[in-house]
Amino acid sequence: MAQRTLQRVIASVAASDGAGVKLRRSLGAGPFARHDPFLMLDEFYSDDPDDYLAGFPSHPHRGFETVTYMLDGHMQHQDSGGNTGDLGPGDVQWMTAARGIVHSEMPQQSAGRMRGFQLWLNLPAKEKMKPAAYCDIPSAAIPVVDAGGGAAVKVIAGSLEHAGRSTRGPIHGLSTDPRYFDVVLPAGASLELRLPVGHNAFLYAYEGGAAVGAERKALPHRAAGVLSDGDAVRIEAGAAGARVLLLAGRPIGEPVVQYGPFVMNTREEIEQAIADYQSGALATQPVARIPLS
Repeated sequence: MAQRTLQRVIASVAASDGAGVKLRRSLGAGPFARHDPFLMLDEFYSDDPDDYLAGFPSHPHRGFETVTYMLDGHMQHQDSGGNTGDLGPGDVQWMTAARGIVHSEMPQQSAGRMRGFQLWLNLPAKEKMKPAAYCDIPSAAIPVVDAGGGAAVKVIAGSLEHAGRSTRGPIHGLSTDPRYFDVVLPAGASLELRLPVGHNAFLYAYEGGAAVGAERKALPHRAAGVLSDGDAVRIEAGAAGARVLLLAGRPIGEPVVQYGPFVMNTREEIEQAIADYQSGALATQPVARIPLS
């Protein structure tokens, strides 16, 4: 196997979004902190309702996909297509904004812990103006692979090849062929996972710290680690154990022009997205609710 190595560490930085929700941003903290096709990764985590109660009121998107993965708490999605969806612990929402959606994500609790992630995944030019759609994925529909010794992998997107078996997550068949795995490792344990050669990949350590590859390069807590190419990655937990997101996707290799919630290929397309939002045309686009296959 050609082992992937840790090439670059992107420390997360404190940020806020929506109406003032406090979060940590790693990928997407700047224009040089992307990893095609991944545009942004935010982690939100607080026991203080003042950090999250304002939520993410109505706002637009065009040109990419958002993936919301809840660990704790309760969030509700409402969109311009008349859809409503609820996200609880372990649930995922995969939303393809494509040609346009206006939606809100609002907490449905006034106390307790709110914790999770939002990932932005780019779309190729030929798909940026396709109809918008979204899918609610309950935790019970997401397979968890027992990797032995207390290690486990939750397979949200793509297929996991392990111990001679293939386990497919509920999201598959997309042009970027994404992998989205949530890896749990007990203290000192290690795990080797296969990835497609040519896919860009990165890790995010959200509990504990980890060492990556045969060189055992350190991936600090709350940091993203960009990986080299190869067909496998080895992850080793530190003394406190680790929980790590592993994400991989087929790179698009096209220009990225971003203006806030719009991600297109040219400045002219961004100007059109702004005009469509200001005129109300973006909010009239249909939004399909996709059932799990």
